[in-house]
Amino acid sequence: MIIGPEQRQNLINTISALSGKKVLIVGDVGVDEYVMGDVRRISPEAPVPVVEVIEEDMRLGLAANVAQNVASLGGQALLIGVVGNDTGAENLKDLCLKAKVSWDYMIQSERRPTTRKVRIIAGKGFHQLVRVDYEMKKYLSPETEAKVLQRVQEVVADSDVVILQDYAKGVISQNMVTKVTEICKKHHKKLLVDPHRSNPAEFYQGVDLIKPNYDEAVAIAGLNFDELRDNPNKVIEAGRALQKKTGAKQVVLTKGKDGMTIFSGSDVSEVPTFARKVFDVTGAGDTVIAAIALGVAASLPIATSCTLANFAAGVVVGKVGCVPCEITELIEYIQTAHS
Repeated sequence: MIIGPEQRQNLINTISALSGKKVLIVGDVGVDEYVMGDVRRISPEAPVPVVEVIEEDMRLGLAANVAQNVASLGGQALLIGVVGNDTGAENLKDLCLKAKVSWDYMIQSERRPTTRKVRIIAGKGFHQLVRVDYEMKKYLSPETEAKVLQRVQEVVADSDVVILQDYAKGVISQNMVTKVTEICKKHHKKLLVDPHRSNPAEFYQGVDLIKPNYDEAVAIAGLNFDELRDNPNKVIEAGRALQKKTGAKQVVLTKGKDGMTIFSGSDVSEVPTFARKVFDVTGAGDTVIAAIALGVAASLPIATSCTLANFAAGVVVGKVGCVPCEITELIEYIQTAHS
């Protein structure tokens, strides 16, 4: 699919419609930490490389990365998650405030650590040697879940759209989905979900839009990968099954370099991706759901929202780690990317 200069300019003109839109993000939050250095020798203590640290970096991860993409694209990010009483929470707060992501609605729990993912990276090729995770993969206690739902009740009326961001760390339970769905319907707010493949489609029953990749769609819909492998309509079957089982009016099924397939009611359409050297796909899905949510909040056609999202994802895959897409970068990429 070729996108000409006029179409590109029209797309750029829509970006201003995203400005100031309030997106409420509910989900698992965390800090991505990077320890970067050189390897010149093997440890005498064990057959492992010794990393001589040159640089350390911390970035917003998980749903906090979605929130910072909302903010960097001109929206207002209202973030609800659960953190511990620890230095991880302090670091996460500092990063959120720096990224202009609201911290006012965060819940603190004495029973859980703040999720942290520490990546040890070596050399100019950014070779990841190991990742160390600090996290608790358990559903919230009833008391903490009730606090999260109370926060949603307090904030939803002031929001334009709501995202459930599920990384299977424990914040998004089926009860959470059910209750947030009820709250959104009561307040006439669109509810989008970025799902986790470990949950069945029924887990997300009642949402307005669901954004899986192809593998997630097949797993969530309970389909068989082997039976679909040689089926030329496998993407259509996966999307339709997900629509039927979740009740979602819209499914945005992402396919990496092959773009997206959009299911909107009975209509099916394709959005291409745009050529770029992929450096790191980490966080690209977060950028996509952030851009789509802003488009929904701005009442843009879903195809327009998804096209903006694909361009925004094209920006972040050219970087290392979870990073936001800035408006200036998005405009430049729309102008210059090959279709």
